[in-house]
Amino acid sequence: MRFGIVANPEIKRSIIVAKRVYDYLKKDHEVLVDDKTARRLKVQGLKIEEMAVDIIITIGGDGTVLRTLQKNRAPIFGINTGKLGFLTEVLPVDIEASLDRLVSGKYYLDKRKKLKVIVNGKRYPDCTNELVIHTAEIAKLRTYAIYIDGELLEDLRADGFIVSTPTGSTSYALSTGGPIVDPRIGAFVITYIAPFRLGSSSHVVPSSSTLELHLLDPRKKSVMVFDGQVQKKISRKDVIRVTESENEAVFIRFNMNFYEKMREKRI
Repeated sequence: MRFGIVANPEIKRSIIVAKRVYDYLKKDHEVLVDDKTARRLKVQGLKIEEMAVDIIITIGGDGTVLRTLQKNRAPIFGINTGKLGFLTEVLPVDIEASLDRLVSGKYYLDKRKKLKVIVNGKRYPDCTNELVIHTAEIAKLRTYAIYIDGELLEDLRADGFIVSTPTGSTSYALSTGGPIVDPRIGAFVITYIAPFRLGSSSHVVPSSSTLELHLLDPRKKSVMVFDGQVQKKISRKDVIRVTESENEAVFIRFNMNFYEKMREKRI
């Protein structure tokens, strides 16, 4: 098999674990390493998007997983050296046994929906967790309009809002009062960040919907954030369309019990 390794170079423990994974797999398999991790390991590296591999092993937290998914479509096996690590699968203490199981194919593929985002006809990175749109200035409300399949859902003033997948419903959207959505459900969740309206609630819409998002304030700016990784400033003239992506995020799982993971992470 051909494996890729992507680690968070800012976490010392991640580099230590990456070295263990690299040495263990290198004996019998071809192993590619992303350029930032490779510099720390003193091996040859390449860009994540150039990795033609069967499985990518990420070592870090959820941010490392999301960064990798934006650049490569290979299945992800996450080793958690970060904090919550909801998208990861194992801890460093389980490395050797986990790698043996990985090599022998004793795992499940967990396929998750992603958001496809188009701004003024140009496609931006797909989102596994969420698309966030928020004010570009701290403590400055903006007025937004959200349309679902051409029908106005909301026009309201807020710091911003979040469009999340079921996967992202346990992330930023949850902290704004959104519901947890089982990843088997074909839906997207819209939640608001500090809305200036009593009783504003989250909305769950079919993933087959087309969402059109607008900033209504003239001469004002907001910022779009894709899975916490990529940012883009937007203005009133921009038209943002969000649909279900034709691409999926694919995770390697040893246990497919979503609710057990929620209990483990104490969500």
